[in-house]
Amino acid sequence: MSAQLQLPYSTTVPAASRPSSPFTAPTCPAEVTASAAAGRALERRARLTAKLAKLAATGQLPPLARQIAGLGGCAHPIRLTGHRTRLDTATGEVLDHFDSGRLPAGELLVRCGNRRATRCPACSTVYRYDTYQLIAAGLRGGKTVPASVAAHPRVFATLTAPGFGPVHNQPGAGRCLCGQVHPDDDPLLGTPLDPDRYDYAGAVLWNAHSPALWARFTTHLRREIAKAAGLTQRTLRDHATLSYAKVAEYQKRGQVHFHAVIRLDGPNGPTSPPPAWATTQLLDHAVRAAAARTRVHHEGEPPKQPQPAGDVPESPPQDSDRARRSVFRFGRQIDVRAIRSTDFTGDGPVTDRHVAAYIAKYATKGAETTTGTLDRRLRLLAELATHDITDHARRMIHTAWHLATNRRHAHLRLRQWAHMLGFRGHFSTRTRHYSTTLAHLRAERTAWRAGQPDPQTPAPASAETQSDQTGGSPVGDRAGHSTDLAAGHRNIVGQHVGPDTTLVISHWQYAGTGLLPELEHLADLLAAKRQTRPEQPTRTRRSERSGDRAGHSAGHSTDRLTSADRPGAAA
Repeated sequence: MSAQLQLPYSTTVPAASRPSSPFTAPTCPAEVTASAAAGRALERRARLTAKLAKLAATGQLPPLARQIAGLGGCAHPIRLTGHRTRLDTATGEVLDHFDSGRLPAGELLVRCGNRRATRCPACSTVYRYDTYQLIAAGLRGGKTVPASVAAHPRVFATLTAPGFGPVHNQPGAGRCLCGQVHPDDDPLLGTPLDPDRYDYAGAVLWNAHSPALWARFTTHLRREIAKAAGLTQRTLRDHATLSYAKVAEYQKRGQVHFHAVIRLDGPNGPTSPPPAWATTQLLDHAVRAAAARTRVHHEGEPPKQPQPAGDVPESPPQDSDRARRSVFRFGRQIDVRAIRSTDFTGDGPVTDRHVAAYIAKYATKGAETTTGTLDRRLRLLAELATHDITDHARRMIHTAWHLATNRRHAHLRLRQWAHMLGFRGHFSTRTRHYSTTLAHLRAERTAWRAGQPDPQTPAPASAETQSDQTGGSPVGDRAGHSTDLAAGHRNIVGQHVGPDTTLVISHWQYAGTGLLPELEHLADLLAAKRQTRPEQPTRTRRSERSGDRAGHSAGHSTDRLTSADRPGAAA
């Protein structure tokens, strides 16, 4: 029997419009959508390029490019409108007046200053460099800290979270409990072996209580130091001062752990030598004893996880006291290492340079970088469906969201911090006497840039108007200078500058975040131009070592600082 072939088109269609084969696949709707989106993107790009061409024809494009370039690649700059006036307090004379309306963009553009690498890579890089300088100054001196501080006892400590269930990891033997050997980029690392038996409630509540655990740890640490020295806690301040800087880091399993540089100084801080009994061994013993003693109680009892009958968790994450309150503590993996001032090879002690780079690297990373969660808050739980995250992170966020409905956990504000898996503390903190401050480093950078000739603002067409307002010197919106212009970001600010001879009065209003479409297109063009520039000649090894830049140090592998830092490591 001969079967008649059914063509996918009517016989009345002209032959020229027929497909070459009756089995030709129809166009995929996804391909059509992608092609339409690409067409719209090209049309938008052409429209924005036409606007930039008009600005170039009127001579406004070069000053705009200089103002955008002064942001240093900030992804979400803050737009401000207002003015600033400098007055001589003795004579009342107006020294200079600046108005944002005379800038090329019509607004003052200020860096967002976000420390998150996923939100603004440019600003997070500056934050990381500043953190490196802050940590390094407390280890080897500089930035208002005497160089003698390098001889004080100091250790690098890592405090981890307890286990809440077995997870996929990379143990020393090589094979995980699942029987496989996981590579470093395996997405299974840090995820539970059995998600139904994993204590998600305990994991979220531990993250929420970890800031209180760290605060309690510092209290116990002072007590242990006083006990080892044969002193009381009150008299300890007359002999020694405890200084530290710590940073919080997320493990693959979503738990926070702390890295800290802990140092013992004399009674007046880093400017005074420590007492004779203050040794690295004493500090090591005190850190371990304080971490073992630290406990934080919580009135709320987390809901029980559904488990088969007869199954008992191997290592419960928290205990309960007689009042049936949950008790949170650090995990058993506590790593304490002495910090030396010389380079090392192999398994030698860690150095100040590597410790500073290690802490600076994690100062700009959050849960979104390590565990693949979110970098902003959720308004509704339904928004979670629009984000591509791991199932493990999704369950932790769901657990935090639902635990917030219990009134006993209301003070933890779990819904506000569900995107951070319950953690609601500061990522980077330090004591007052440890070293300099981020504000001091930024002020130094602003003062240095203000004293340098600005190659970005050499006399555009509107420079005469700007020089009339600024006492003869053109104002550029470069990084650092704009922060000085908008200091405080308050409506009316009266600030004395110098030896009570100059008064600064400023009025600034928030106009929005992010660049306008044509300015954003210009910023993309400038970024592409920077990437196509030829590379600078490589510096000699001696200059690299003498400069000791944070970017160079951050490139070194620091996995050997502590064995507890391996991805997915479980306590």
